[in-house]
Amino acid sequence: MTARLELFAIPGLPMVRAGDDLPALILAGLQRAGQVLRDRDVVVIAQKIVSKAEGRTVDLADVVPSPEAVKLAAEGGKDPRIVEVVLSDSAKVVRSRPNLMIMQHRLGFVMANAGVDQSNVAAADGHHRALLLPVDPDGSAEAIRSALVPQADVGVVISDSFGRPWRRGTAGVAIGSAGIPSVIDLRGQPDLFGRILEVSIIGFADEIAAAASLLQGQAAEAQPVVVVRGLTWQAPNMPVADMIRPPEEDLFQ
Repeated sequence: MTARLELFAIPGLPMVRAGDDLPALILAGLQRAGQVLRDRDVVVIAQKIVSKAEGRTVDLADVVPSPEAVKLAAEGGKDPRIVEVVLSDSAKVVRSRPNLMIMQHRLGFVMANAGVDQSNVAAADGHHRALLLPVDPDGSAEAIRSALVPQADVGVVISDSFGRPWRRGTAGVAIGSAGIPSVIDLRGQPDLFGRILEVSIIGFADEIAAAASLLQGQAAEAQPVVVVRGLTWQAPNMPVADMIRPPEEDLFQ
C-alpha cells in the first residue's frame, strides 16, 4: 500500500475527433504542462474521447427505429431513434421507466441507456449524433498503453460514469484497462488481527476511475485525462472484462 497519492489532469487537450491519435495528444499535453510519465503511473481516460477518436458516433438521421424501439420510446418519452441505438448495443432491457432505460450492454455492463450519450457531442453541421461505447474498451486501453510504454511503464484505465442501484448520483467506473489488475483478490490474507479474509476482493480499477472522476468532472470541465501517481500493486494484470459478474452469481437480475 501507499500512504500518498497524486492526481493531476492534463490541461489544454483539444476537442477530440474521429481518427485522432490519443496517445500523441496525451504526450503533447504532458509536455506543455512540463510533466513526464513515470513507471507505475496510471493514465485514466474518459470513455467519451476514446469513443470519439474511434469514430463511435451514430448520425440519428440514418437510424430507422424498430417496432420495439417505437414501443419503448412511447412508454418512456424518448426519441425512438435513440432507443433504437440503445437497443442495438444492448443484450437486454433490465428495467425501464419514463426517460430512463437500464440496459445490459453487449459487453455485460449494466448501465443507463447502454452508455449511449449525446452530451458534449458537437452538432456543428446541424446533424444530431449519439456516441456509443468503444467496441472493445480493454483492447482500446491496451493500444493506448502500448503507445505510451516507450515513455514509461504505465497502466491505462478507460472510465465512464455509472449510477448505482441503491444510491443517488453517479461515480467513475472502469470499462477498460491495461497494465493493471482490475481486481485485487485479498482472500486468504490475514487482517490486522490475523483473521483470514474470505470474501474481500478490491475493485482496483473502479477505485482508480472514481478518484480520477473528481478531476475529470461530467459537464464542461474539459479534463478528460488524469494521471494517478503513487499507486503500488503486486497482483497480476487483469482486464475489466474479467470483473463482470457471471449470471450464476447475479442475485438481482
